Amino acid sequence: MFILLMLFLFKYIEILVGKGFGWEVIAELMLYASASNVPLALPLAILLSAIMTFGSLGENYELVAIKSSGISLLNAMTPLIIVMLLFCTVAFFFSNSVMPKANLKMGTILFDFNQSKPTFLLKEGVFYDGIDGFSIKVGKKSPDGITLYDLLIYDHTEGFGNTNVLIAKEGRMYLSDDEIYLIMNLKDGTRYEETGPESGLAERQRHVRVSFKAYEIKFDLSGFRNIRSDENLFKNHFQMMNLNQLEQSRDSLEIYLSQRMIRFKQFIEPSYLINNLKLKQGNFVKNEGTIELGEKGIESLISPESQFATYDNALVNARNVKNYTLSGAEEFTFHTKLINRHLVEYHRKFTLSVACLVLFFIGAPLGTIIRKGGLGLPVVVAIIFFVLFHVISITGENFAKEGTMLAYRGMWMATVILIPLGIFLMYKAVVDSALFDFEQYAKFFKRFIQQKSK
Repeated sequence: MFILLMLFLFKYIEILVGKGFGWEVIAELMLYASASNVPLALPLAILLSAIMTFGSLGENYELVAIKSSGISLLNAMTPLIIVMLLFCTVAFFFSNSVMPKANLKMGTILFDFNQSKPTFLLKEGVFYDGIDGFSIKVGKKSPDGITLYDLLIYDHTEGFGNTNVLIAKEGRMYLSDDEIYLIMNLKDGTRYEETGPESGLAERQRHVRVSFKAYEIKFDLSGFRNIRSDENLFKNHFQMMNLNQLEQSRDSLEIYLSQRMIRFKQFIEPSYLINNLKLKQGNFVKNEGTIELGEKGIESLISPESQFATYDNALVNARNVKNYTLSGAEEFTFHTKLINRHLVEYHRKFTLSVACLVLFFIGAPLGTIIRKGGLGLPVVVAIIFFVLFHVISITGENFAKEGTMLAYRGMWMATVILIPLGIFLMYKAVVDSALFDFEQYAKFFKRFIQQKSK
């Protein structure tokens, strides 16, 4: 979990630093990030702990003592299997109840960090442009940070470049009572402003210079306020839903998509005028009778005077149908992918629990076979198998999201592939197979090479 949290920090460090949020908000974000990392951390922890536990038992010959007492490996594993079933049950309720809420709160906090501007900070001799429409430079600041000297302010709010400039020898800044505005009281300065041409004077511009003893300017700081967003804005996202909510949302999307397809058909069907005619034995049949076609086919039904208008009207209708079809296809693709995302999240609630059980049945026999405890070889073996599981899982999930594979097949692909591996390793552990005895493999290849040399 610590490693995953460090990866989380490296990913979002740019938006977390310098936004003025307190340490308690960062701690809250890390707590929710920990909950969202459970689907990665828990299976890996179970796999590693199973390998270490049974590896230590095998290294200290405790498994030999258990088997010599007439207790099989499966019987010895029964208490741990019961514990794993409890783990799987808790993991299911965690993924269904806790994770959606954690994702909702984490997503809301990350949104607030993204929307917040960096902390308002004026540095001596450096232009600050964090306030929209203004660039501020301070020559010197008093120790209390309130009194400023040698101020230069560019006002870009009009959108015409540096046409409005304020220069002041001294100023004091403070926040308004509601902390929405930063107020600067400037003293002994000059305001320069260039204006555009006046009406009737196309080529003339005015340059205005105003000297002042006191001048007040307000800056809007609403973008710097750390206001927490309403969580209800994000609760309809598929990652923030439990099983019941996902089922209801998916049904609503499927109903909308089917209705949209009906409306699409109703819109474009009138554009195909040939649908009003029926082709029968080379003739077009209308309700009132049969229309004989000439040598030119359907063109014989159109008078020469109206052919141009008819073709032009058909071309306009075809273009309208094409544009409407393209937009409809994009909408269909978007909603189909959204339904797939709901199905992926639906199956994810179950795959976490089953993945924990499958990885336990891989880790336990692996530890029995390799007979090594501690944090050496077990860690290497656990990481190899977990990377294999994670790569297959991510691949299947991406296939499911894109619609290349059915959602249940993509989400369960890693589990289905690793179950035979777990059964094979369990069989090898029960029969005391030396599957990872590299000395046996070395002897085999040595004998094989000797036989070939003869």
